[in-house]
Amino acid sequence: MSKRIAKGLIAGGTPLVSEAEWNAELDSKHEKVVEWLQEQKLAGVLLRRNENVAWLTGGAVEVRVLTPCETGVAALLVTAAGKRYYFTTENEAPRLHDEEFGKLDFEPVVFPWYADDTVATAAKLAGGPLGSDSGGEGTIAVNMFPLRASLMESEKARYRWLGAEVAAATVESLHEVEPGLSEYDMEALTSANLLKRGILPSVYLFAVDDRILKYKHAVARGARLKNYGMLNLCARKWGLTISITRFVHFGALPEELTQRFKAAAQVNAALLHASRSGATGGELFEAAANAYTAMGFPGEERFHHQGGPTGYWEREWVATPMGTERVVDNQAFAWNPSIRGGKAEDTVIVSGGKVEWLTATPELPVIEAQVDGVSYSAAGVLIRS
Repeated sequence: MSKRIAKGLIAGGTPLVSEAEWNAELDSKHEKVVEWLQEQKLAGVLLRRNENVAWLTGGAVEVRVLTPCETGVAALLVTAAGKRYYFTTENEAPRLHDEEFGKLDFEPVVFPWYADDTVATAAKLAGGPLGSDSGGEGTIAVNMFPLRASLMESEKARYRWLGAEVAAATVESLHEVEPGLSEYDMEALTSANLLKRGILPSVYLFAVDDRILKYKHAVARGARLKNYGMLNLCARKWGLTISITRFVHFGALPEELTQRFKAAAQVNAALLHASRSGATGGELFEAAANAYTAMGFPGEERFHHQGGPTGYWEREWVATPMGTERVVDNQAFAWNPSIRGGKAEDTVIVSGGKVEWLTATPELPVIEAQVDGVSYSAAGVLIRS
């Protein structure tokens, strides 16, 4: 095994991945990319997108500076001959060496901030056809998702920690919410609970009362909480993404909403039950549609996407009626079925036909739904007085 990284991973004082395990992951990914390059008859691949940089470096490198940008302040090159480089500017190079790449086996290529020649230099180093995940004159567009779809054990270890911490931050926030707070207040306190854990929120959907029922993507607009609040978010660390939605209601939950949550939990169960190796996006969409109909809400699937695989992107793809994408083993999912105010959303890993919840919140109400005798959990609404 090659020496790809000279450290292990510790988070919050807890060892998550040993140096040997991390090296095994990085070595496996490197070999996978080199083999793929040879199959594609490419001399090299230039990776600029944040999700691909994080995947190839096993989450050891974060090149994001501008949060909403899809690319960061460095790019990676892997050649079919097995060489590995990172490209960056002179002003970024010291920190990237000290805090990101210094323990990794990538060779630096540095240039002035005003003279970015990454593509031309990468093409010269590769010595032949160059693939790129973000375009560039003279490059060939490539999609790296198939290589990163199936998670390794060390990736799962990072994902478990992240899911548990995001879930804990969400529950903490639910208990801090009070009537009179604005959607912006809810957004701020939840973000603070994530950021203090070193986790970066990436999707903010915080809504109250009627806005939850009216809109599927209810971004915060400042309405003040009366009875019903929704915390719907995605968050990232090590390149991995967690999705979760939880609700709080002050006073008794209306019976209509209770039934919608039960129905959403049943649709969620149908999707989880169908998320097996080889299943297509079209088959998963059909599973959701059939479940909505069975629960008395035919056609509900038309009003919003139902979710799909996640991992290094909030949704790697979503289930559609004609979807041909296929589920693989050891894949992460975030399904998000919803019915006019009632919703289920968690992040899970499906391995060997078994579902592992990364965002379980057993301290909150739980709704159990069954499919073919198999029980699947979804979160209910936290009722507060």
